Amino acid sequence: MNPLEISDAALTLGGRILWSGLTLTVRPGEFVAVLGANGSGKTSLLRAILGQLPLDAGEIRVHGRPVTRGDRAIGYIPQQRVMPAGTALRGRDLVGLGLDGHRWGPPWPSKAKRERIDELVAAVGAEAYANLPVGVLSGGEQQRLRVGQALASNPSLLLCDEPLSSLDLHHQRGVAELIDQGLHERGTGVVFVTHDINPVLDMVDTVLYLANGRFTSGPPETVLTSEVLSDLYGTPVEVIRSGERVFVAGIPEFPHHHDGEVVA
Repeated sequence: MNPLEISDAALTLGGRILWSGLTLTVRPGEFVAVLGANGSGKTSLLRAILGQLPLDAGEIRVHGRPVTRGDRAIGYIPQQRVMPAGTALRGRDLVGLGLDGHRWGPPWPSKAKRERIDELVAAVGAEAYANLPVGVLSGGEQQRLRVGQALASNPSLLLCDEPLSSLDLHHQRGVAELIDQGLHERGTGVVFVTHDINPVLDMVDTVLYLANGRFTSGPPETVLTSEVLSDLYGTPVEVIRSGERVFVAGIPEFPHHHDGEVVA
């Protein structure tokens, strides 16, 4: 059973078509990067998969089931936001929210839960600061803990909304590797929204590129070309490859976009 199947989906917000006719299958262990200019509907796509936005047409199925809010088969890593310095929640407690954050009332302590949190903390390399308040941790450390939180329920589908934003290059690579680690063995499908594909380029199986209500998808070497993106935007777009990095120039200013490394 595929972790995610999207069939002929359409979504309109504020009278503007974000995308229509969108069809995508995410297979077990597949890493899908979602690119596109600001306002192209990348985060809205994740919200639709999470059951937070109803489609105007089409269907989304997670493991063969119609999408519903609060599906425990879905892990979610939100956009990186550094928690205030005064936040007293411990790192391990943040991870633990992935186990019982969906339940009402205070969490119930148990040996099994403590062992599972210890396992997740070790998996993301956060042992050294797991008992510290998250407010004193760096953005990269906090994001590692969020990865642990997202993996707590052993999801079959992992949604990542620009999880590398605001992180330096070292932490970008570290967090990306944590997300990709064991992906194929677990059979977890990943949908990874990003402004810059370069930190994860060698991990990506499929690129979904959204633009002006249209989309294209396929392997990175097929989608990230001048010809394909020029056709998608209806204007000349230049894709430059330098070593193992990809740069895009000439994307129209509407929706908002800054030229440079592949951004979405």
